[in-house]
Amino acid sequence: MARVLIIDDEENILKMLSMALEREGHKVTTASNGKEGIKLYKETLADVIITDIVMPEMEGLEAIKKLRNEFKDIKIIALSGGGFVNPKEYLKLAKHFGAQYTFTKPANLKELLSAIEELTK
Repeated sequence: MARVLIIDDEENILKMLSMALEREGHKVTTASNGKEGIKLYKETLADVIITDIVMPEMEGLEAIKKLRNEFKDIKIIALSGGGFVNPKEYLKLAKHFGAQYTFTKPANLKELLSAIEELTK
């Protein structure tokens, strides 16, 4: 199973995703913003990062861009529930910056698990 880093500022999302992924056998680490997520990624070198887009301190788009610049082969899944604009616009940018998969919140767990499996083959 995969080592997954989840970056999200919403505590309930972190808990829900962590529990669901751990139930499937994945090892999960969590961070509450992009800055913390980048630091944890450098320590854990997770197989996959799942990141929210709209967060305080450092948003997901900036984190994706920084991680992609430093780690070319990194596997990233972006999630967004929106913010000032439609979540699909944020997710389009996330794809542009290097996320391989994008999902609107709440993400379909089956599709999310499938994306993790595909990225870690």
